[in-house]
Amino acid sequence: MTLLAERPVRATAPAGPRRRKRVVLPYLLIAPTLLATAYLLLYPLIRNVIISLQEFGLPQLVRGDAEFVGLANYARVLADPEFWGVVRRTLWFTAINVVLIMVLSTLVALLLVRLNKWLRLLVMGGLVLTWATPIIAATTVFQWLFQSRLGVVNWALTALGFEQYRGYTWFADGEATFGILVTLIVWQSIPFAALSLYAAMITVPQELYEAARIDGAGAWRVFSTITFPMLKAMFGLITCLEVIWVVKAFVQIWVISQGGPGQATTTLPVYAFQVAQSLQRYDLGAAVSMLMVVLLVLALLAYFRQLYRQEREA
Repeated sequence: MTLLAERPVRATAPAGPRRRKRVVLPYLLIAPTLLATAYLLLYPLIRNVIISLQEFGLPQLVRGDAEFVGLANYARVLADPEFWGVVRRTLWFTAINVVLIMVLSTLVALLLVRLNKWLRLLVMGGLVLTWATPIIAATTVFQWLFQSRLGVVNWALTALGFEQYRGYTWFADGEATFGILVTLIVWQSIPFAALSLYAAMITVPQELYEAARIDGAGAWRVFSTITFPMLKAMFGLITCLEVIWVVKAFVQIWVISQGGPGQATTTLPVYAFQVAQSLQRYDLGAAVSMLMVVLLVLALLAYFRQLYRQEREA
């Protein structure tokens, strides 16, 4: 006891420059990444807001003398019935795509859970390859598939006895073009959603499923009472991501139809590009794009508010 009592106690050194340097160093290391991200994300958004508040056409682009006009561009866009028609079409296009993506992705994820190791690897490999396919390449393949004279789809339908599809021009029909675009976007979106849902499903304790089966619960009851309630947050997150992905889809629509025939496939991104490039009214195009962002943010905020309210009540 005496030895322990006589042991000298080391005084704690005050925090010096070296300690402060250790605290600051991590922030200095990530600062370049944060600055680059802020520049790539915030600068285009801020620049787009500024253009939407100016009279900015081709003459102003050349001379650089754009004048601020306040909310005049927004008022002009909101007063145009064509804009609201495009908004309704965008909502309808988004709803169909997101519902199909979530339903089919859930089915694929449930299939992956039940497959054996090798079949699961095979299916997951196909999903990854689909996900990795460049958008332009996939869109070009779909154009070939539905080509009127040499397309595989017309050949297969004709071979099955549907003679009315011999030489059928899919991209001259608005509803057919709309359906092809929905098929393309759903096909491109399923891999991410299915793999994400599968990764979440394998975290659910197997004891819960075993107890449900012992009680005689079927597949639908197991999913509705165990899988979905436990993974509701994941389903909500993936749904929000898919809404964003579908709303901002531009390349597929522009490559296949450029918003046509007529305006059958014109969504908000395509409409903004048409206004900016065809009419050379970059101010109006910027206003349309900002209104699209506002509508998307409001929809997502409403969904998150409802989800948060449900979690609080639970």
